[in-house]
Parts: sequence; structure tokens; C-alpha cells
Amino acid sequence: MVPLPQSRSWRDIPQQVKPRALSAEGRRRFTVRGLRLLCGLVTIGAAVWGAWEVRAALERDSKSGEGAALPIGDHVVAVTNGVLDKAWLVRTLGLPRNATLMDIDPARLQALVLASGQVATAAIVRNFPRELAVHMAERSPVARVLVQKGTAAPQTYLVATDGVVFAGSCYDPEMVKTLPWLDGVKLSRQGAGFAPLAGMASVAELLAQAKLEAAPLYQTWRVVSLARLESDGEIEIRTEAGLRVTFGAHDNFFAQLARLDYLLDLAARRDPPVAVRSIDLALGAQVPVTAAAAPAAAAPGARTAPAAPPLAPAFSFHLSREL
Repeated sequence: MVPLPQSRSWRDIPQQVKPRALSAEGRRRFTVRGLRLLCGLVTIGAAVWGAWEVRAALERDSKSGEGAALPIGDHVVAVTNGVLDKAWLVRTLGLPRNATLMDIDPARLQALVLASGQVATAAIVRNFPRELAVHMAERSPVARVLVQKGTAAPQTYLVATDGVVFAGSCYDPEMVKTLPWLDGVKLSRQGAGFAPLAGMASVAELLAQAKLEAAPLYQTWRVVSLARLESDGEIEIRTEAGLRVTFGAHDNFFAQLARLDYLLDLAARRDPPVAVRSIDLALGAQVPVTAAAAPAAAAPGARTAPAAPPLAPAFSFHLSREL
């Protein structure tokens, strides 16, 4: 029997051809897969790091809670835009000697600070482990008023631009003396203090304008009367020399101050000078001015008679000049 030849396959043929290198598209796909893998690793690392940071923060908070048991003591900080100091704040809060930050009631302390009326807004901030900070925005006083409580001696209170009446603490006494007195106002009780005075926004605007634009005139103002503010829209100023000036509360204060300055200068330059008793600026450019006749000059060597009481206005004239 003749043996059949053994069949052969193409695999038995020696392969002399080298494999082709990756194409440009293949390299791009390979690079993209590598970047995706790298981004995934970075994301996982960031998540692990974030979890570690959260755990560390929780541990720090736990330690801070332990430190909160420290008494506040004198670690009280007053942060304000006005004059109140740490001593006032400590007296007002009245914290127990061994009080800690965890013992205090922020809402109650805030109410104590606001009760004075001098503070418009207050925020209580607990800085662990033991510092208590109070951030305050104070009202600015523009006038003062005498308050009679029962049979006690009258006390001086301050009035802010929004009409709030408060006792006032830590102010320089010399600064308080420069504030004009309020007259023609009626105080009404509101809680432990007084209800805000109506119309103080107009009064505060007039005083601010006078202080800024006519400081020499403002320095002579002693009394601001609000008796006719509600009924007639008028604010009356009384100076230290006895001059009464009426301003229109609804008119331009700058123009009225300019007319006042002109009239006083005109009266001073008259021969003889005119002692002006009252000026009504509430009527616009037609300004009634009332004056007293100047006393006659005494003859040389003549005896001077005692000063007579103030005379009634002797004459009036009007100024129609527009300024």
C-alpha cells in the first residue's frame, strides 16, 4: 500500500513579513484611553483626599467643642463704628463670671445691646474657644432734649437722625454741648424707652446742611423748635443772640441758608446796623425780616441809663431778591 503524502497548512509556511506599526488613528485611540484612565485615577484620589479632609475637620470641631468649656472672662471684643467701648459692652451684657460660649443665648445678648437705643444693629459672634465679639452699628446724635422723669432732675437725652431718643454713653461731653436743644416735642413711652420723634429726618437734613455749608451760622444755633413742624411744615431755629429763624421743611434748605446768610450780612452793613429779631424763610424769596430799632447813641459825658427790657419789633421790611 502506497502511503499518501501528509497534507500541509498555510501555517507551516514561514512568515517573513513584519507586523505593521499602529496607524495615526490607532495611536489617537490609545492616547485617549490612557488619558481617561489617568482622569479616573485623579478623580478617585481627589475623593479620597476630600473624605480625609472632612474627617480631619470633624475632629477639629470636636476639639473646639471641648475648648468651648473655657470661661469667656475678659475675652469680650466690641467692634463698632461709633464710641461705645469694651467697658460699656461688659456692663451691658452682664455675663456671669464663669460663663462659656456654649452657655450664652445670642438672641438675649443682642436684645440687651439694642435696648439702649444707641445701637441700631448688633451681631453676636462666638469665636471658639472663648472669645465673644459684638459687631455694632451706632446711631449718630443730631440734637439733645431734656427728659423729666417723675420728681427727679431733668436728664439730657440724645436724638438720632431717625428720631430715636436715647441716653447716650461714651460721648465726649464737649461734643454733646455743641448739639442744639429740641423744643416743641412731646415724648411718649414705648417699652422701657421712648417712641421715635416724627419729622426728625427733615430736622437732621437741615442741621447737616447748616453744619456743612454754613458752619459759622450753625455754631450759633441753640434751640430747634418742632412745634409747627407737623401743622405748618416749619422748623424754627433760635440762636444764642435771640434771633428766630423759620425754615420751610419742604423747601430747599441750601437756598434758605443762602438767603439767611445774605440777610444777616445786609443787616450788619446797614448804617446803623440793624438788630434782626426774626427772619421767616418759609415763604420763598419774599422773606419777612423783623428788627428792633437801634438805641440812640448817648451824648459824651452823659450817664448811661440801665438797660431796658427787650422792645417789641419796631419795624419790618421784606427782601424780594432772588439768590
